[in-house]
Amino acid sequence: MCYNVIDLFCGAGGFSKGFQDIGFNIVLGIDNFEPVAKTFKLNFPNAIVICEDIKSIYSDEIQSYFKGKIPHVVIGSPPCEPFTAANPNRRERPLDRLYVDPQGQLTLEFIRIVKQLKPEVFIMENVPQIMEGELKRALIREFKSAGYEKIFFNVLKAEDYGTPSHRVRVFISNIPIRPKRTHKKIIVEEALKNLPPPGSLNVMNHDVPPISRRKLRKIRRLKWGQALVRYHGFRGRQLPNLIRLHPKKIAPTVLGSSRFIHPYEDRFLTVREQARLMGYPDNFVFLGGRDVQYNQVGESVPVPLSKAIAEVVLENLKKNY
Repeated sequence: MCYNVIDLFCGAGGFSKGFQDIGFNIVLGIDNFEPVAKTFKLNFPNAIVICEDIKSIYSDEIQSYFKGKIPHVVIGSPPCEPFTAANPNRRERPLDRLYVDPQGQLTLEFIRIVKQLKPEVFIMENVPQIMEGELKRALIREFKSAGYEKIFFNVLKAEDYGTPSHRVRVFISNIPIRPKRTHKKIIVEEALKNLPPPGSLNVMNHDVPPISRRKLRKIRRLKWGQALVRYHGFRGRQLPNLIRLHPKKIAPTVLGSSRFIHPYEDRFLTVREQARLMGYPDNFVFLGGRDVQYNQVGESVPVPLSKAIAEVVLENLKKNY
């Protein structure tokens, strides 16, 4: 049996890609940013893509695209900006991040659609800070009002499942998600090997961004693991960016704002190289301007982690069908 998946806040499609690789049918993706929606459609040509504000979408519209099919699984990644400590403008009171912040309220839109569709399995991805203070109890209450009595907060590290970069995320679901970990960590050097030089015509998204002479001089002095700049997060927290990658370690967390320096060459990683750090295959193409492409990579669920989660979901569904 082929199980159907809806991806809310689908982005480029890293979350969907793992499910597709396991054999799920990606029926529908929803995102309100046109370049991202076009990327999703290009890589999932059989899926319907709705490029609209999710607040204006209701279950009857979604059901009309299914044509009688069952939406078995709803996945999605509402914006993490209201909750992450990397956001210097994050609201002080945790509950305000969910109920007052307009972006935080989009999490409630995910729950609304889940309530309307009643899928067998739902999985909502976000940063662990979405559980801070009273937020965890609030989310349990909201999902219970949607008809799901058991709610699981599955905190997973992407590097434990074959992703060449560090990433800790919580996957909130109605089933426990405990994928089997891989035994080997994939380091940067291994992740980037066998790529042709940047600019090669047979590899998409593989052009080097321009760099000023002043910045190039600073980059040349960087050692492995050192950052060119630091920026302020919540409450003045110092966060590094433009890090020269250590070839023998996994990469730091790839974010939408992240750019990395090549471990051996004095240049930024290309979008394709950065996508490899998130486990994307080279035939997965990103559309839009270069910054939009980088953002799509950094705001993804890493493909190997998604695949590990999809395997758990598949086993669960097989027990019920």
